[in-house]
Amino acid sequence: MGTIPMTAAECRRATEGLSRQIARYAELLVRVGVAVKPGQELVVSAPVERADFARQIVKSAYKAGASHVTMIWADDQISSLNYLNVDTDWFRHIPSWKKEQLNSLSEAGASFLFLEGSDPLALTGVDPVKPAVAHRASNVECKSFRNGMDFGRNAWCIAGVPVEAWARKVFPDVSTEEAVYRLWVAILEVSRADGDDPQSAWETHNAAFEKNKRLLNEAHYDSLHYYSSDGTDFTVGLNSTGIWAGGSSATQDGVMCFPNIPTEEVFTSPDRTRANGTIHSVLPLVHHGYIVRDFWFNFKDGKVVSYDAVEGKEILSHILKTDNNACRLGECALISKNTPIRQSGLLFYSTLYDENASCHLALGMGFPECIENGFTMDKDTLISSGINQSAIHVDFMVGSDDLSIDGIKKDGTREPIFVGGQWIWECE
Repeated sequence: MGTIPMTAAECRRATEGLSRQIARYAELLVRVGVAVKPGQELVVSAPVERADFARQIVKSAYKAGASHVTMIWADDQISSLNYLNVDTDWFRHIPSWKKEQLNSLSEAGASFLFLEGSDPLALTGVDPVKPAVAHRASNVECKSFRNGMDFGRNAWCIAGVPVEAWARKVFPDVSTEEAVYRLWVAILEVSRADGDDPQSAWETHNAAFEKNKRLLNEAHYDSLHYYSSDGTDFTVGLNSTGIWAGGSSATQDGVMCFPNIPTEEVFTSPDRTRANGTIHSVLPLVHHGYIVRDFWFNFKDGKVVSYDAVEGKEILSHILKTDNNACRLGECALISKNTPIRQSGLLFYSTLYDENASCHLALGMGFPECIENGFTMDKDTLISSGINQSAIHVDFMVGSDDLSIDGIKKDGTREPIFVGGQWIWECE
């Protein structure tokens, strides 16, 4: 027998019953996610549909001592209308007012909170070239804004909020009201915000990252070999002075923030010139409102040389053609299958969540914090040190239930790191 559907009145009461948890979630994002300090500006990007939660964020920010909160609103339907009705050339550059807004806020030391909630199919029917060139223009022309986050000058955090279209995609067999309620419950649970003290829960969670980071950093592996029954047989080289990171991140002036809530990953930026073999995706990729399914990449000497997908191959083509380095890797992330998101059994159709259910790789931009003295290097020095530089950063999930990963040292010694989709020490 299936679950009895909730009535609209039951959904309203159930959602109202989450009000304290939702308020604590807002406090978590402000005080732990972006770590707002007294006298600091906070910039919040949010979908207009969740203006109610955005108001709670603003209230929490002023309670934490923020000097001012700037709101930037997003709307899937307006974005789609713009892409459908405006020529491609318009999107190749960012309006001067937008550049001034983002760059000046970054240069003034603002923290940035990005509340993500969108329809995974929002851009159906839109020429994929348009969002691709718009995304590239934003990354290239809003340099202070991008560099502020990439080089640790600004605290930032991406977190999720439910909107109706997204909720219906995740929970297609219930009413819209029930789907939104269920998505709120799922977001709070996997974000460790469903208890009485989410901030303490995140202190404990952050401490758990330290063991995995310590073991990987002390091992000094030269490369990692991935293999599984789906055809994955892939080796990626690591940088000699590379650093494994995860959990909280420190800005250059020592502010601890969480760039992603939730997060389950320990990650590094691999050697951009040493990736070889074939790697298969295990979850759909949602990119600018398009879905790519069942795809694979073949790498040679760090570059994607061939690829295919059952659905959305043209989206992969646009990603790879963004710039000269979009075909190289910027991230290698390890995540056990024994995490709240994976154990929930949900496919969120959102990279923020789905990447934290699976080991993943990312095409494009690498992380300066993942190499010794990276924050002091310019982009050319980072590239020469093995850290990829690009206008994109696109994660894709590769962590099948039977994925194995071996760490290979300079002398050729192999040590198992992952067996059956989990850390080797979880098997003991």
